[in-house]
Amino acid sequence: MQPTHTDRPEDIAARFCATLVDEWVCRGAAHAVIAPGSRSTPLALALAARDELQVNVFHDERSASFAALGIGLSTGLPAILLCSSGTAATHFHAAVVEAHQSSVAMIVCTADRPPELRDVGAPQTIDQIKLFGNAVRWFSDPGVADARAAHTWRSTAAHAFASATGATGTAPGPVHLNLPFREPLIGMAGDLPARHAFEVGHDAMMLGAVGVPDQSLLDKVGGRIRGRHGIVVAGRGSGDPTVVADFAASLGWPVLADARSGLRTGRFEHVITAFDDIVRSDAFVAANAPDIVIHLGEAPVSKVLGRWLAGLDALQIHVCDVATWRDPDAVIDLHITADVGIVCAGLAVRAEPVGPSWLGTWTAAERLARAAIATAIDASSSAGLSEPATARIIGGSLPVGANFVISSSMPVRDVEWYASVLGESLVYSNRGANGIDGVIATAIGVATGSGAPTFVLIGDVAFLHDCSSLIALARRPIDLRIVLIDNDGGGIFSFLPQATSLPSPRYEQLFGTPHGVDLLGLAAAHSLPTTLVVTAVELSEALTVAGPHIVLVRSDRNENVAVHDSIHLAVAAALG
Repeated sequence: MQPTHTDRPEDIAARFCATLVDEWVCRGAAHAVIAPGSRSTPLALALAARDELQVNVFHDERSASFAALGIGLSTGLPAILLCSSGTAATHFHAAVVEAHQSSVAMIVCTADRPPELRDVGAPQTIDQIKLFGNAVRWFSDPGVADARAAHTWRSTAAHAFASATGATGTAPGPVHLNLPFREPLIGMAGDLPARHAFEVGHDAMMLGAVGVPDQSLLDKVGGRIRGRHGIVVAGRGSGDPTVVADFAASLGWPVLADARSGLRTGRFEHVITAFDDIVRSDAFVAANAPDIVIHLGEAPVSKVLGRWLAGLDALQIHVCDVATWRDPDAVIDLHITADVGIVCAGLAVRAEPVGPSWLGTWTAAERLARAAIATAIDASSSAGLSEPATARIIGGSLPVGANFVISSSMPVRDVEWYASVLGESLVYSNRGANGIDGVIATAIGVATGSGAPTFVLIGDVAFLHDCSSLIALARRPIDLRIVLIDNDGGGIFSFLPQATSLPSPRYEQLFGTPHGVDLLGLAAAHSLPTTLVVTAVELSEALTVAGPHIVLVRSDRNENVAVHDSIHLAVAAALG
């Protein structure tokens, strides 16, 4: 007997893929990111067939994966990421690791050859089983689609979505489905298996609130911190900025707020943004050591701050709304995994403030430090834009509701140290693994997921690391404004001992790594508008131009070190 139309293997594969996609769409998925290939055809067609999904195509798998990361960052929902088989899948690994480290939802789908083509030298075939190791929340290889298992297809999709979004009790993160397909690869899906009757109620719980803290625990913590000298250290994952600010105000404590905390709006008087320079002052920190430190979310970038906190004789408490252990210096006395806002609000009603002199000393130091920083930056930019000035200008130019994506290495440090006000914007930086790869692609994903103007601060090495993401960028319907600092090499290494302890030729060979690339020419080759700026006024004007648009700032690595040194000295003198 000849197989019916819907019994053909290619039709079963099409129905299987359409079922996965239908389940994900019903659960809220809105974005798919595809790196083109042949073996992934059945799922690519199923994704493209759904009008509910915005399908984004990237020529390069690494760019695709970091774009999916950016979509997850900006929406809180997993993008469906797809590639063909073989080494294509390996190029997803860096973004999968970052999503794992930063608890960003992502559904990673790698097409594969069927079992009979594995380990026999078939082209584009590698071992993809558990390819990403422990960096995924869940892995599944359901095998070649079989109609007899159709009743399991929706459950597989639901499991993937729940694991990615953290609904299974773990932190959100990437999941990996390895999907083998046999040729032919194009079929007709036909009717899909029905959704389960309980799915509407179940869906409502899929993105349920994180845990509510035990009230007795809040009573104990409240008793320990009441009337004590303390500080709040706020990073990404701190929750509602107003709730955090009110909590700190109820205690009379300063908030040391990093760029991603959401607290640098300019609305909160007790927010400390110059903390990196303040804690460099031995005299200040010796006289103002806290009894209590409450860490919210992820840690700031500053190593100086981290070393100071690690050396304190203080009770240190970490509050985070995802189940991740964040204690690299082994100083945390109590870990609380719960909704950060609920914890802060609960402690606020149990609070008793310290005398006003504690907060007054910190805010006075902030004012002195900020004034000294501004004066030193202005002096350094008299002959052209410095890197700290660039970070400060961008921070002060962000429109309400904009995104700001910052590369690791020096850009994220300059923003943390010198951009005291970031307005009502959302700030992102891939600090899970602290890599410089995929920054442009991440920003593309953030802009795509949010639909809002997205600003980027990136160095030349990170830019070159991700230049494949420039492909077709000019055609993407997003407003992406990239500020590119070109100091012809690895500027951050100039701050390390290698710069002064090695002979200059060896240092330049291994660390300075000048590239000599015409970055404006590279951007122009991708049909991207470019602007070279040399003054603060020119930069401010260029930032008003909608993107895709690349703004280039040239810098000298040695001069950049001198500028940073002058700022640190100015603050030290101001603090006395």
